[in-house]
Formats: sequence, structure tokens, C-alpha cells
Amino acid sequence: MVKNPGTLFIVATPLGNLEDLSPRAVKTLETVDLIACEDTRHSRKMLHHFGVEKPTTSYHEHNEEEKTPQLISRLMEGQSIALISDAGTPLLSDPGYRLVKQCRIHSIKVSPVPGPFAGAAAASVAGLPTDRILFVGFLPKRKGAQEKELQVLKTVNASLVFYLSPHQLSRTIETIAGILGNRDAFLIREMTKVFESSYPGTLRTLCERVAGEEPKGEYTLVVDGCAPESDTPLQVDAEAYVEGLVALRRLSPKDAIRQAASDLGIPRRELYNLVMANRKQS
Repeated sequence: MVKNPGTLFIVATPLGNLEDLSPRAVKTLETVDLIACEDTRHSRKMLHHFGVEKPTTSYHEHNEEEKTPQLISRLMEGQSIALISDAGTPLLSDPGYRLVKQCRIHSIKVSPVPGPFAGAAAASVAGLPTDRILFVGFLPKRKGAQEKELQVLKTVNASLVFYLSPHQLSRTIETIAGILGNRDAFLIREMTKVFESSYPGTLRTLCERVAGEEPKGEYTLVVDGCAPESDTPLQVDAEAYVEGLVALRRLSPKDAIRQAASDLGIPRRELYNLVMANRKQS
């Protein structure tokens, strides 16, 4: 007899300080049948600290396509699985999108166990506006692709949150400054860990600051958004804005047009006609 499907729990784990793991997260990890980890060796250290002795399996960007059907099969058999990343909330610049999507297709319950999120943590201490925040995550590796994405973000009236790897850190910040301008920004590394360091200033001053240091650990950068001029309407390439929402936030074209119309103050039908007209001409 086939059991009812199990539950996939999306469990947020500490950024570095193990005391940030919630009691509910510990309880969830103790009760599931399997824990899918981005790096099993890394996660076992945390699990051992809390006395959690459950089977683990690797689930990362290089095996996500292969492992997803296997995990879905176990969930359909009635097993419950916890998905964790190396640090923070899974799926936010981490693997898991395919698995959650397949769960929705197969009517498998997906339950979040909220907790640490590096993007929100950095924004909360940045001293920059937080009424509107756009989580960008990691930029593409190639400079040309970075510049193309930054052009879309240039006119966004929201604080921008980037994840930066230590490799080519200074060069990446220079690229951001080159497209967005010398905006106010905030850089923080190794959040919640022993050697946590933060750097407030403009993008240019941050470039100078990190250029003289050996980059280590994970960095989060918060950049002030583009505020519209008080007397002059903000000029935005509406079609590029829609394409940016589709690419960056994985919205459907319909949802992207609806969101862009709201953000830019343009009637939805007018924006739809504009996008459709430009597509016919291209």
C-alpha cells in the first residue's frame, strides 16, 4: 500500500554561529528520515554539535538534476526530508529550486523552517534604506554578463543586496561602481563568525579598502538604490525592466509585466502593448 507523501522541510541553518540554529530547526532535523546537504562533510559538523544522527545525502548544483528524482521518489514513499545549505536559507543563491518545483507538481507538502538569511542580516545593519530591498545574490562570473545585469539594476529604486565571492572581490566591486556610480554601500564578511568585519562607505572607498587586504570568507554587499529625481520622471527602459524581472526573479512574463507596471507607475495594458510592439519589431 502506497503511503501518503512525506514532507520536504526547507531548514535555515546558521551563517556561522551555531547558537543561531532555532529549537524548531533542531527538532525538525531530529525527526526527518533524511537530510539533504549542500556539503555533507560541512553539515555533519553542525549535526554532530546538536547530537543529530540522521542519514545525509549530498544535494548541490552539480548533482541537483540527478538527485531530484531520487528525493522525490523517497518523498512519495512517505519519507520526510530536510533540505539544508552550508549556511543560511536554502534556495537563496543555493540549490533547491528544481526539488521544490517537483514537489509542487507531485502535490508533496513543502514546509519552511525559517532562520538566518545573510541578505536580510546584512541589510539590517547596513544603515541604508530598507523599505524596499532587491536581493540580487551572486552576479554572473563573466564581466560582460555582470555589466548587462547591472544595467538592468541601475534604475531600480531599492537597496540592492549582492553576494560576493572572495575571488576577484575588488574587481567585482569596481564593476558595480562603474555601472551604478559611486553610491553609498556597506560590505560585511564572515557574518556572525569570530572574524566578522564590516566596511561602510561608498563603492569607491570599499574598492580601496579591500584592495589592500587578502580576501577571505564570504562577503555580502548592500548598495543604495537609485532614487528618482523629485521633479523629473525616472526614465526607464520598460522592456528591459520586464526582462530583468524575468531573468533575476524568475517571474513569468505576465507576472513581470504586472510587477513592472506597479514599480514604474505605468498602466498594465499600456506596458503590455509596448512590450508586445517592441517584440514584433525585433
